[in-house]
Amino acid sequence: MAVVSRAFRKRKKRSLVISTHTEITKKRVLLVDDHPLVRLGISQLIDRQPDLMVCGQAEDANEALKCVANLNPDIVVLDLTLKDSDGLEVLKIINAQHPTIPVLVLSIHAESLYAELALRAGAEGYVMKSEPLANVLSAIRRILTGGIYVSESMTSRMLHQHARGPTSVEALPIERLTDRERQVLHLLGHWHTTRQIAKVLHLSIKTVENYREKLKAKLNLDSASALVQFAVEWTQSSKRDLSDNADQSP
Repeated sequence: MAVVSRAFRKRKKRSLVISTHTEITKKRVLLVDDHPLVRLGISQLIDRQPDLMVCGQAEDANEALKCVANLNPDIVVLDLTLKDSDGLEVLKIINAQHPTIPVLVLSIHAESLYAELALRAGAEGYVMKSEPLANVLSAIRRILTGGIYVSESMTSRMLHQHARGPTSVEALPIERLTDRERQVLHLLGHWHTTRQIAKVLHLSIKTVENYREKLKAKLNLDSASALVQFAVEWTQSSKRDLSDNADQSP
């Protein structure tokens, strides 16, 4: 009986070692989002996967940067809209301080504009919150294997832009705007006031006013109303381009 008991204990010990090893091989995901329910839903989904686990969660910029430094995750899933800061700025800091840690952006903002901004800022992928949660898993896995993830329609749009060549793109004044100027223009195109833009981007009203003046100068517009009209038309055009590319996708 004693022999059987020792053998059982040995088998049990080996199984524990195997279980621990499996847990260690899971890729570790850091979630950064200021909505607890969003974090809860995504974390539950990730933790049910055999190859993924949530190693930490953060709701603001300071927590996010501390978690990245302390936890050294395999990937960060980052919302662009955080309660105390602009997610794009957080993305740039992570990319500068931890260049080997990839970032997947998960956001409510239109992919037609913000995916390009995010990729330029150092993200490896972009998923809109309106997409099925399964897409988040697909994006995480693709990025972890060295790929880039955006929707098929966005991929088609970027390929079309690349095919047109740099000369036609560089001739457009819109392409000379900085990422922040594009954000302001995008919000203007959705009829946001200066005060609302300041709140969304965590900027002062004076700073937003300065950006509006820069936009008028770069786009050769002579009034505030002309700027708003341009912004609305540009935003609608971006949506149409993305829709057209989606219709052309196989």
